[in-house]
Amino acid sequence: MNILFIGDVFGSPGRHIVREHLPHVMESNAVDLLIINGENSAGGFGITPSIAEEIFDLGAQVITTGNHIWDKKEIFEYMTVPAGSHERGRRVLRPGNYAHGTPGFGSYEGQLPDGTAYAVINLQGRVFMPSCDDPFRKADELLTLIERNTDAKVILLDFHAEATSEKAALGWYLDGRVTAVLGTHTHVPTSDERILHNGTAFQTDVGMSGPFDSIIGVETELVLKRFLTGMPGKFEAAKGNPKMCATLISCDGATGRAYHIKRIMLGE
Repeated sequence: MNILFIGDVFGSPGRHIVREHLPHVMESNAVDLLIINGENSAGGFGITPSIAEEIFDLGAQVITTGNHIWDKKEIFEYMTVPAGSHERGRRVLRPGNYAHGTPGFGSYEGQLPDGTAYAVINLQGRVFMPSCDDPFRKADELLTLIERNTDAKVILLDFHAEATSEKAALGWYLDGRVTAVLGTHTHVPTSDERILHNGTAFQTDVGMSGPFDSIIGVETELVLKRFLTGMPGKFEAAKGNPKMCATLISCDGATGRAYHIKRIMLGE
């Protein structure tokens, strides 16, 4: 089976470029499972219910997020749905190692039309990131629950983290236990995609689907002013030269072992 993961969708340019390229990428690669990181999809900061609906309408089974998940307060209620529900709000994940009691869930278990069970896990790193629980032990905990609930073998983990070492460490820690560990957050695609020794696909960062004529999605002048003066200022999403960054993974649906991984970058 084939899994397509689209990296951090940034603002309207990111939504536009994904909408433009996604149909032919899905068709030409016979994609079975589509996962999109949407934490920056609302003007570069957060996600709203209407934008989540827009992303689901593109065919995404699950939306992952990260440290900007709470930037738009209207998403809180949308994500507050019962455990076990298959409503769309339940399929918007926030990092699973956030404090107990925060809205939403850190993993989702579903089933494809052919009956293949799958699971998606969302975690956040702790190095150079806001405080959260240990992602390594939380991964253990969530995998135990998945095994108990559905015994899904196809499991993709979005690790929203800053440090490349932390991302690599989690990849090796979970090698053979999940289908893929894909990094998000830095908005910079890395060229280290590979299959680890025990069948887990890994990439340090999938990259950003958004304006590349920018500084990680933000208007360059605004970021330069902050670096040069140290003065605060409001960041705004850039618009120039949008590109879609994604990663395609092929795996055995029965065992969950990955056997191929490919980077994708498409522009206008």
